[in-house]
Amino acid sequence: MRIGQYRTTDEQTPWPGVATDDGVVDLAEAGAAAGIHVPDRTSDLLADWEWRRKVDLAVEHAAETGVGVRDSADLDRAAPVDDPQKVVCVGLNYRDHAEEGDNEIPDEPVLFSKFPTSVVGPDDAVRWDPDYTEKVDYEAELVAVIGERARRVEPDEAMDHVAGFTVGNDVSARDLQHGDGQWVRGKSLDTFAPTGPELVTTDEVGDPHDLEIFAEINGERLQESSTENLIFGVDELISFCSQAFTLEPGDLIFTGTPPGVGVYRDPPVLLGDGDSVTIGVEGVGELTNQFETE
Repeated sequence: MRIGQYRTTDEQTPWPGVATDDGVVDLAEAGAAAGIHVPDRTSDLLADWEWRRKVDLAVEHAAETGVGVRDSADLDRAAPVDDPQKVVCVGLNYRDHAEEGDNEIPDEPVLFSKFPTSVVGPDDAVRWDPDYTEKVDYEAELVAVIGERARRVEPDEAMDHVAGFTVGNDVSARDLQHGDGQWVRGKSLDTFAPTGPELVTTDEVGDPHDLEIFAEINGERLQESSTENLIFGVDELISFCSQAFTLEPGDLIFTGTPPGVGVYRDPPVLLGDGDSVTIGVEGVGELTNQFETE
């Protein structure tokens, strides 16, 4: 199952939908026509009882009746979850990425956060003030989306709390990140957490620890690896986070980036006005954003 969020040009708030051969099914509209309540935001949908069954029923009803089917050409895509309570990120979670920055290999996950105001969707612009930061970098990441509240869960139970996965770009202002001595400000500028294009459920993704992952800048591939190289797997990360704080439906977990980020290349490859970045994760999708200075 692949759930995106969509809106028309005259709509302020995006709504969850599923793309089909006939168009995009507005889940709330199709669900209402079928006599079932489907919440009109992805975060609320994931918190709803038996949400997967309700989505299936809404899509089936739309296929049979055409109710709730919208023309994809008339729609813009938003982040699959645009209002997470938390955006939790994991640093140094690929051994060779840690080594390229001369960092020690961590003994346990290194956590930091991005503020929810940094979340944007596929095709949205990433913008920044060049007088505020001059070193904007890319990071390809697999992002886990929480589907069921998790508090003090064990690793062997952790995947039961994951709704699915999406693609993320942990955009980073390296001068702010390295200048502060901690990472939150440099990671949390508005628009610095592009995600999408869709939330792909765990059953469709399969093993999240055996997926190709890449980043292309203006068509040139500069990151290429596999999630099999994660130091801490998704199950370990969910369990580790849940020991400290409650994970809620819709929370995003950026699982770390492989080597090849711009700041550590020789010479460095940092992003500027007009650059295009595509992040891809096998079986999950490709996320493209334009980068613009304000």
